[in-house]
Amino acid sequence: MSEKSSFDELRVKYKDVLSKAFSTNNIDLLDSFSKKANESDRKVAMDQAFRDKLLDLLTEASSILENYVNFCIESCRRLMITPTMPVVLLGDIFDALTLNKCEKLFTYVENGVNIWREDLFFVACKNNLLRMCNDLLRRLSRSQNTVFCGRILLFLAKFFPFSERSGLNIVSEFNLENVTEFGGDISGTLKDALDEEMVIDDDKNKLNIDYNLYCRFWSLQEFFRSPNTCYNKIQWKTFVAHSGSVLSAFSSYKLEAIELQKSKLNRLKPVNDVEMEESKEQHYFAKFLTNQKLLELQLSDANFRRCVLIQFLILFQYLTTTVKFKLESQELKSDQSEWVKDTTNLVYKLLGETPPDGKRFVECVKSILKREEHWNNWKNDGCPEFQKPKPAVQTESIEEVRRVKKRRRPVGDIIKEYETQSKHFMGNNELTKLWNQCPDNLAACRTKERDFMPSLEYMLSGGTSSGSGGGWGWRALRLLARRSPHFFVHTNNPIGRLSDYLDDMVKRISREVAASATANTANGDPSAVEDKKPESQEEEMTEEQIETDLIKDGDTDIEQVPDSTDANDEDKPTRTRLTMITDSQLDVLVANLSDWKKLAAKLGYKPDEIEFFETENATDEARAKNMLKLWFDDDEDASVENLLYIMEGLELVDACEALRNAK
Repeated sequence: MSEKSSFDELRVKYKDVLSKAFSTNNIDLLDSFSKKANESDRKVAMDQAFRDKLLDLLTEASSILENYVNFCIESCRRLMITPTMPVVLLGDIFDALTLNKCEKLFTYVENGVNIWREDLFFVACKNNLLRMCNDLLRRLSRSQNTVFCGRILLFLAKFFPFSERSGLNIVSEFNLENVTEFGGDISGTLKDALDEEMVIDDDKNKLNIDYNLYCRFWSLQEFFRSPNTCYNKIQWKTFVAHSGSVLSAFSSYKLEAIELQKSKLNRLKPVNDVEMEESKEQHYFAKFLTNQKLLELQLSDANFRRCVLIQFLILFQYLTTTVKFKLESQELKSDQSEWVKDTTNLVYKLLGETPPDGKRFVECVKSILKREEHWNNWKNDGCPEFQKPKPAVQTESIEEVRRVKKRRRPVGDIIKEYETQSKHFMGNNELTKLWNQCPDNLAACRTKERDFMPSLEYMLSGGTSSGSGGGWGWRALRLLARRSPHFFVHTNNPIGRLSDYLDDMVKRISREVAASATANTANGDPSAVEDKKPESQEEEMTEEQIETDLIKDGDTDIEQVPDSTDANDEDKPTRTRLTMITDSQLDVLVANLSDWKKLAAKLGYKPDEIEFFETENATDEARAKNMLKLWFDDDEDASVENLLYIMEGLELVDACEALRNAK
């Protein structure tokens, strides 16, 4: 209780001294009085005293309020109060004033941008300044107070560093809340009033606006709002059709024959606003007036036409440039890129034909879009900080360069020296050392150390347990192809899994080795049955281990190739019964398939093809069944075994179990 009373007493004292110091513009008086208390108590009480004094000054003129904030800034520089107080006071002032007075006072904030960027204020005040500006923007109307909103945004752009990530839209998001609604009628009086403002030289130049063109025109705003929809195959066709209709209307409806004496679309004044009527005429920028009866007048307005055409150019630039956060699928095809290129030229042509100063306006637009391209590249590089260019390094004099060249040994002399020693000079120390380990490459390939092929008996001596490794199985097949007569023997029995096939081969070769050993023993040659390892076993196994590590483990499915020698044999199927899927198996599978879209994407179906399955079938089971039937019919590698392998990788456990148990 005593601490609170002491704080209140100190605050009242500071307020009295502050009033005297501010009225006499004597900051030394306040500084000398504040030193009597410790720093922590002084700053807290002084901050509150400044806010209390502001309440007495809110009714004063803007100039007095500006002087008071300047007095607060000087107090911060003398470390009497916290650095955030000037912005806190400005926030309190803006909260208490009307919008007209806020607009006048904001000039003071704009002129003091260099003050807010000082080291003393920037870190402490940047969040408060941003909050103050956002509070003002929430109070303002984007259509009625367009200029004031723009001033606030320009101030924030000047205040924050260029590389401030909070204002850069790093991930390239779009304002999807900016929805343009269209449809409905307006009273005939407004259209009649606007018709009186337009003079047409020839009735033949008048464009008839039907409902189809009206809907296509305003539907384009959905693509301008969300450009990523253009990467959808169906949406792209819609966009191309609508764009063609609108641009054709622009091309056939020239503005040379139309003289707009006034444009009420750009000069409509807010109703019941006396201050706006007393001030100079200001342009009114509505978001969009989307009534069908106004479209003809809008197409006759040069500013409106330029606005729409520039939207086309901005969209085209986004579709054709590289953006860091685009998905891999978000890329135009060659025919789409060609259409964008041709349409861009048409848009520039229409802009050049739009008065006034069409060609000059086109050059300005190209310059702006070029800057936008540099801005996008900078964001793709991770928004590196801008730094002043370093001074150019002083170049060496001609004499120094000549001395260096004289010290360098000619390459030809080095090559000759190596040739006398029957060696090669490769221009790099490591390459030269490697190349000269064995100058004769063919001789190096013929050395015994490079013969790593083991005997068939030694390779398969590990038993059937070795067949579980995919690397071992792959190398065993290669060895069987080189050393075993059983590998190319035709059989009518289909081969299922690789491990089963290798187990069978191990047993067969083991029986042959045992029979051979028995025969040799009977002939008095027992040494013949001993397993002989290769001469360089250690080097061989090391190389085998390296090769095995490079191969992914896993079983391999073998599909038996049918004998096609007899073309008239109707009993031989084109695919074995193990790889086919029956209707009953398919029904069981789709009933237990939890995510068919995930499986479809893994099987190689594109998003538009998945969307086709959704539209053509009513239920998920029917969609999955249709998709799997097409996969088994079209894909050469389609088999039950491959499907099980894929679903296991996708962790579709229930579907795998159901398919294995199905008959």
